[in-house]
Amino acid sequence: MNIHTRAFDHPDAVKLNDRVQLEYAERYGDEGDVTPLDATMFEPPHGLYLIAYDASDGPVATGGWRSQERNAEGYSDGDAELKRMYVIPEGRGNGLARRILAALEADARAAGRLRMVLETGDKQPEAIALYASSGYELCEKFGHYRDYENSRCYAKPLRDTTA
Repeated sequence: MNIHTRAFDHPDAVKLNDRVQLEYAERYGDEGDVTPLDATMFEPPHGLYLIAYDASDGPVATGGWRSQERNAEGYSDGDAELKRMYVIPEGRGNGLARRILAALEADARAAGRLRMVLETGDKQPEAIALYASSGYELCEKFGHYRDYENSRCYAKPLRDTTA
């Protein structure tokens, strides 16, 4: 697998975003994730968007982060928000999500972000298991879905907090 930086509006990103939206709709019975996003939110140094490709150069996984600061939606200064983590069903079980997550955390840390945050839902147990096993803990809700009962928000410090 090869992981490449791509724009959020790259054709491969759009293709995988369409697939994840269908999965959200199936799991939650709605139109998918309607969080307002645009490509500029993922431009370095204020964010990053990655796509993993298999040996045949087909896109199989995505993930990105975008900078957030304290605001009315419950973010804190220095937050890096994880968005659009997704692996196609055929590519699951190979550690791709974990590799993308580690790369995004490292990039956000290098950009000076203090904490990685994410929102997922209670009908995504695989995602919850990945984040829990990667050091993320439940936190106060934030973002577009903060008032939804099935929303789950997690955070992980990107800096050593023991010093």
